[in-house]
Amino acid sequence: MVLQEEYSVKVTDLADRRGGPGILILTTNGHVQYMNRRSWELIRLINESSSPHTSHGLLPDAVTDMCHHIVERQQESDDTFGEEAEIRSITGGPLYPVLIRGMALPGQALKDDPRVLILMETVIRRETATLHAKERFQLTDREHDVVECLAKGWTNKEIAAELGITEPTIKAHIRNIMNKTKCSTRTGIVAQVLHG
Repeated sequence: MVLQEEYSVKVTDLADRRGGPGILILTTNGHVQYMNRRSWELIRLINESSSPHTSHGLLPDAVTDMCHHIVERQQESDDTFGEEAEIRSITGGPLYPVLIRGMALPGQALKDDPRVLILMETVIRRETATLHAKERFQLTDREHDVVECLAKGWTNKEIAAELGITEPTIKAHIRNIMNKTKCSTRTGIVAQVLHG
């Protein structure tokens, strides 16, 4: 039996490791109405990884431009704010790209002081994630190659053909990787590498 308190601690730990999305609520003029802690972190990351003159204030230009684009799109469609789908873009540097999704908060008319919702999340590239996994789990070069192939969803036969080694050798590498990552399945390995 899992106590509610123990469960809450585990959920909190998981949420802290994942980082969660940055949440911003802006007026149609781009003024911040709400900003969670994660959004502060991601804004700092975007501002640090962008060229020095791309931000004219607290918010990166990519965020303010998205806000203005959403408002323009809404004004072109009709007077109901929030009916259009979300807008997505990726900003930040090549090492730490950040996905920004923006949408109008539904159910408001333009005259009622509408709001724009911006969600921000880091995008981890598969290559970067597998390199971090190599260091974190102390994988050999060959085990790292196998993990990259597993992340692509390849079978043992496909991995063996790509790396020029036999299937039994691939199976041995996967067993070693499972021991190092403390995973019992191929899917578990990929989840540890890409999301751990």
